[in-house]
Amino acid sequence: MILIFRFAPLMKQNINKINITLYMSMYCSSSWRRINNFTATLFFALILLGSSLMAQTPEEKGEKLFKQNCTSCHALNKKVVGPALSGVEGRVPQPAEAWLIKWIKNSTSVIKSGDAYAVKIFNENNKSVMPNQAVSDAEIKDILAYIKNPPVDKTAPAPVAGGAAAPAQDNSSSQTFLYALAVLFIILIAVFRGMRKNLEKIVREKKGEKEPEPKPFAGEYSPAALWYWMRNHKKWVAVITLVVVSYLSQKAWYDLKDIGVYTGYMPEQPIAFSHKIHAGQNGINCQYCHSGVEKSKVANVPSANVCMNCHKYIQEGAISGKKEIAKIYAAMGFDPEKQTYSGKTSPIKWVRVHNLPDHVYFNHSQHVKVGKIECTECHGEIAKMDTVYQSSPLTMGWCIDCHRKTQVKMEGNAYYDELHVKMKEKYKGQEITVSKMGGLECGKCHY
Repeated sequence: MILIFRFAPLMKQNINKINITLYMSMYCSSSWRRINNFTATLFFALILLGSSLMAQTPEEKGEKLFKQNCTSCHALNKKVVGPALSGVEGRVPQPAEAWLIKWIKNSTSVIKSGDAYAVKIFNENNKSVMPNQAVSDAEIKDILAYIKNPPVDKTAPAPVAGGAAAPAQDNSSSQTFLYALAVLFIILIAVFRGMRKNLEKIVREKKGEKEPEPKPFAGEYSPAALWYWMRNHKKWVAVITLVVVSYLSQKAWYDLKDIGVYTGYMPEQPIAFSHKIHAGQNGINCQYCHSGVEKSKVANVPSANVCMNCHKYIQEGAISGKKEIAKIYAAMGFDPEKQTYSGKTSPIKWVRVHNLPDHVYFNHSQHVKVGKIECTECHGEIAKMDTVYQSSPLTMGWCIDCHRKTQVKMEGNAYYDELHVKMKEKYKGQEITVSKMGGLECGKCHY
């Protein structure tokens, strides 16, 4: 017991919720006499602890909602399609929360009402209408909580004197030790309680005394009364335990389900290449740079030689001037003044944005050339992106849902000439979707 109190301040720094639950349980035990009732309290404390650990703060819930609903158009500190959202509550009309709820649910109605600020941002963003979001008031409040106070990235290196970055500290080993210590104390308490009960039973047998009757609940809370209630209401205890375990399992399932889903992922690239300028304003076809998209499994990242087809002569960009184009010249060893190559080249280390697990097979040519699927179906409005980000979740459920809804474009597509006749006979009067052609078979993507 003394050791637990000594370790309480240290545990509070890392596992505050565990410390509060155990500390209060022991503080309420006014004497050593009540240590035999501690296990009953501990049982409920662990249930409450599990619930508290699984419960998410508004900021955590808001972060998940933000990534699901907002990242295709917004970032916190950077304009994407829409404006950056950091500090948005200080910019909009007051009361900010009520105004933002109306705006997020139906921006068109706010603009039509003549709201000055709504009209202003509508005009500032090329009169792009913000789609109505199917979120509740509570979910919007969670999103606003996240925008106002986003969780700190604990893995990011902290700045130190001189402008250098200090390596991030790894507290996992100390936390593991504290968890192990807490488990050890729980085991010791359970063992000592069992030993005490056995010794008391032996003493009673030698004295010829009978087993004491348990005290019923007398209207006042005590661990003994609680334990008595649990022993005499086992069905209720089983139901409560089942409900708690089911709830925690459901929460764990949805948290684990989101692992590896990187919707909104927008890494900084070595060269600030703008798809909005190239594919949007200049109308360059995707296949000009990503030439493998119609021919092979991968779309391929274009080589710097493709960039030089234009930028050998176009030496200044609309946004960054000569700064970013100079990086292409450096990679190619090109002197724009002399129009000569030195032969000294270096690779451009592009950061991959869209990535599937190794156990998933995906063929670009099968979807683009044969299936006639537009690039935007998977990659979003690329022609409107200055910096490319992952627009779609790219999960198995997302792909299967697409296969169930997408109608196969057979007319005028020679690839399906022979198959077209068979499918029309088999599915008379029905839409022929990808799912009817084996699009739901596991072996098509996993083999």
